[in-house]
Amino acid sequence: MEWSDLIDKVYTTLTLYGLRVVSAIAIFVIGRWVAKGVIRLIERLMVKRKVDETLVSFVSNLGYVALLAFVIVAALNKLGIQTASFIAVLGAAGLAIGLALQGSLSNFAAGILMIIFRPFKVGDYIEGAGVAGTVESIQIFTTQLKTPDNKTIIIPNAKISGDNIVNYSTKGTRRVDMVFSIGYGDDIDKARQIIMHVITNDERVLKDPEPVVVLSELADSSVNLTTRAWSKSADVWDIFFETTERVKKTFDAQGISIPFPQRDIHIYEQKTETA
Repeated sequence: MEWSDLIDKVYTTLTLYGLRVVSAIAIFVIGRWVAKGVIRLIERLMVKRKVDETLVSFVSNLGYVALLAFVIVAALNKLGIQTASFIAVLGAAGLAIGLALQGSLSNFAAGILMIIFRPFKVGDYIEGAGVAGTVESIQIFTTQLKTPDNKTIIIPNAKISGDNIVNYSTKGTRRVDMVFSIGYGDDIDKARQIIMHVITNDERVLKDPEPVVVLSELADSSVNLTTRAWSKSADVWDIFFETTERVKKTFDAQGISIPFPQRDIHIYEQKTETA
């Protein structure tokens, strides 16, 4: 083979594959630029519709990875590399990973559903999966709560979404339920007036619905008066504790007793006959 023929063959080869390499690089660069533009557009639309920030970040990252994978496959195909086997390997690897991470994937799916349907949000006080606390963060796999005694609880999303969820912060107001016990010899009307006086003089107690004090039970050792008052959700426990203390002090001052549990014991004498 003469040098001229060799040079022509090398030139032809470089020209052919060089164009392929340049085309593949162009596809990758332009495709990556287009993918970023598409993701930015999706982010703007989601933010405009006030979608949760966690979901916006997750969708944008997942979408970018998917688009970038498509661009890489297109670039490899332009180089003449058979991508069918490559895609099959990726599919098999994805299946194997999915089977190995079934629990994590269920938590992932539950996290997505919670972010979309929003049964609760950060800052809400909720009860679910056997625990209760204030929501600190809602992540893709777990939800983090802070208990009233400042403990951190991390719950898998699949567990909390698969159980009943009680959200104490959804409504702006809540009902405060209290029970006060008096003796059978005490004046029921007087006790009711004392309780109503304490409640109605608390500015945090709402006027509508009106608070009520009703006789709810004739117990073994006491007469129980159930008290129901409405307030803002943030004031519930303060009202509960302070009202209990004020009612106790007023009962003491007005001579209303709060009985202890008691039981009457009757003793019978039995005389035995002597022989």
